[in-house]
Order: sequence, then structure tokens, then C-alpha cells
Amino acid sequence: MAAPRKKATGKKKSARKYGPKASEQVETEIREMKAGKLVSGRSGKKVTSRKQAIAIGLSEARRSGAKVPPAPPRKKK
Repeated sequence: MAAPRKKATGKKKSARKYGPKASEQVETEIREMKAGKLVSGRSGKKVTSRKQAIAIGLSEARRSGAKVPPAPPRKKK
């Protein structure tokens, strides 16, 4: 006896969330952070967090018009 076939769920592969320009921008920001030259916008403090460097790169990619999903909404105080 053959094993029963699984039904197709109808899901298709999702499109790429981030475009190549966005990944280039993030790569640039990570390099700057590792070199110690990346500073945050408001305070001007040196960025040491990898996550913060990625966030800065994605933010700059958004401003330049690269394919990047919108930033999550900020919490109100």
C-alpha cells in the first residue's frame, strides 16, 4: 500500500521582505559600528549594539526608498 498523499495547503512562497539595497545599507552600518565610527542620531553617542546598528541601517534604507517593511509603531508614554 502506498502512503496517503498530503493535501496542498495552497500557500505560496512569500516575496522577499527586504531588498538588496536595504541589506547593503545594513552591512555598511555594521562595518561602521565595528570600526567605532557609528553614532546615534539624537545623542551622538557611539553605537555598540549590533541590533541598534541594524535598526539604523534599515531606517536609512527606508529614507532612501529601498524595499523595507514599515517600522513597527512606537509605544506612547
